[in-house]
Amino acid sequence: MKESIGGPFLQLAVFCEKVLEEKTGTLSAIRIIDRFTISTIAPSAPDIMPAVNIGIHILVCFKSGDFKGKQKVKIKPFTPSGKELPGWAGDILLEGDERGANIILEYGFAATEEGVYWFDVILAGNVVTKMPLRLIYDRTQVTTGSAQSAH
Repeated sequence: MKESIGGPFLQLAVFCEKVLEEKTGTLSAIRIIDRFTISTIAPSAPDIMPAVNIGIHILVCFKSGDFKGKQKVKIKPFTPSGKELPGWAGDILLEGDERGANIILEYGFAATEEGVYWFDVILAGNVVTKMPLRLIYDRTQVTTGSAQSAH
């Protein structure tokens, strides 16, 4: 009698710059990231981070295990202050054993806060992981003119 292993299982959940998918279905996540630095260099750089558009790829992979069938998946992002941003929802089909399903999303949002943005990955109504993405605001003020020396 075959031993039950359960499932489905989360295999991978990352932010990256690009996802390549070969004809064979093999995936490559290019430049896995977990933070962005927003730089402002100006004579009067604002104290508070200005709104900036962020574009990233999200790669989430599940493996079936004993489970066979469809499952609902959601990705719910939250700002550092806890406000929910528009997310993604869809169904995946799991065929059993080592077979799995991959979710590849191009995701963009208008960031208005610095700090950690959390992305909940929800499978069948249960949070299976949380993905952090930190935005750092690097504010550099430059002054015009040149320094003069006294003689």
